[in-house]
Amino acid sequence: MRHIVKAVLALLCIAIIGGSAAQAEEYRLGPGDVVSISVWGLEDAEAPKLSNTADGYLVTPDGNISLPLAGELKAAGLTTHQLTERVTQALQEYMNNPKVTVNLVKLRTTRIYVLGEVNHPGMYELEKTHNVLDAIGAANGYTMYAAKKTVFIVRNGRSEKPIKIDLVKLLAKGDMSQNYTLAEGDVVYLTSNNKIDFSKDILPFLSGAYYISHFGDN
Repeated sequence: MRHIVKAVLALLCIAIIGGSAAQAEEYRLGPGDVVSISVWGLEDAEAPKLSNTADGYLVTPDGNISLPLAGELKAAGLTTHQLTERVTQALQEYMNNPKVTVNLVKLRTTRIYVLGEVNHPGMYELEKTHNVLDAIGAANGYTMYAAKKTVFIVRNGRSEKPIKIDLVKLLAKGDMSQNYTLAEGDVVYLTSNNKIDFSKDILPFLSGAYYISHFGDN
């Protein structure tokens, strides 16, 4: 049974990755992504202007990029095609019929922790997609001792109690509502006894601080 469940997990991960690749053109930019932008006839716009990346234009934490002439432009939430249109529109004030090319050169990463009953617990950097299945797959799956009906998600820096999800519903029934999207610093914790020992099982792995009171009665 264990092998069957692990096979299902692997297949789901492959399906998600494959679906993401097929929808690459619909990828929405966000903070941490790096794009290259070239404008025919405007060589200055081809050179990166940000000191913290040599690859291109970094989408800043506020979701903007800074370009010569065009200035600050909102990039977060846009596809590369939409950003091309936005840059083109901004440059039309200075150029006649600018020819703009935008390419995604570096995906943002989300650092998360996968701890407890997984084969390789630790911190992982996930690119592009970052949900519960991605996290467990990065940790090479769960162990035979994992309590799959009670998996915890601990939100980094949040005051609410951990989110409880049922991995069996996700794997056996395809309930994708259990496949939560993860954010920077989140923890996915698979227990063996449906409880979290904060000081022993989580705190030693983290660089930030959580408060034990956040966990309540688990």
